[in-house]
Amino acid sequence: MQKLTITSLLNVIGELFSDEVSIGVTNKSEYIYYRPSKRIDLKIRPGDAIKEGTLASKALLSEQKVSEFINRNVYGVPYHGMAVPFYQEEDLEGAVLAIYPAMTEGKSVVTVKTADGWRPIPFQEVMYLEVKERKTHVIAGEVAGIHKHTLQEFEYILPIESFIRCHRSFIVNVNYIVDIFPDTHSTFLLSMKNGATIPVSQSYSSYFRKLLGF
Repeated sequence: MQKLTITSLLNVIGELFSDEVSIGVTNKSEYIYYRPSKRIDLKIRPGDAIKEGTLASKALLSEQKVSEFINRNVYGVPYHGMAVPFYQEEDLEGAVLAIYPAMTEGKSVVTVKTADGWRPIPFQEVMYLEVKERKTHVIAGEVAGIHKHTLQEFEYILPIESFIRCHRSFIVNVNYIVDIFPDTHSTFLLSMKNGATIPVSQSYSSYFRKLLGF
């Protein structure tokens, strides 16, 4: 049996966590491991320095467990998380982090730019979002418009129980899916209530199947 590497062990431990959670490990100055999730990716790479104001830096400075919200000023996206320092005997060695997507409260509409002005669309009426020609298009029945947010930003705004990222260019509202058809290996096509056909890419297919339970 091959010897299990630290990275392999951390990958296995990461499987114990929800697909919503990113996992990170640091020493006292930089990240030594990072596993992004489908819902939250801070674009950290092993070897990146620990930024001031992050959960890792706060846990290392205080030498205590830290659990709080970090705004988008640090990594460009907001997130919740927890960081716990660890020790070798009595010497501080680093921290372990669990990172969760931030949930926006108190907002229930997406306000899009239309040909005539702006239109607030309730979350529950949004069928899907598509990026094309570097613009985010919000589709809601007979109404469609453009929004300045990226799909990644929308992942932290839209209700997690209804909206799923299924492709690098699409987020769909599961309540508007009529049928799911197999396409090529490990991919699917979604038939939406407005007649649109949306792909589920291979990189999102396992996550998509797990959330929809099939």
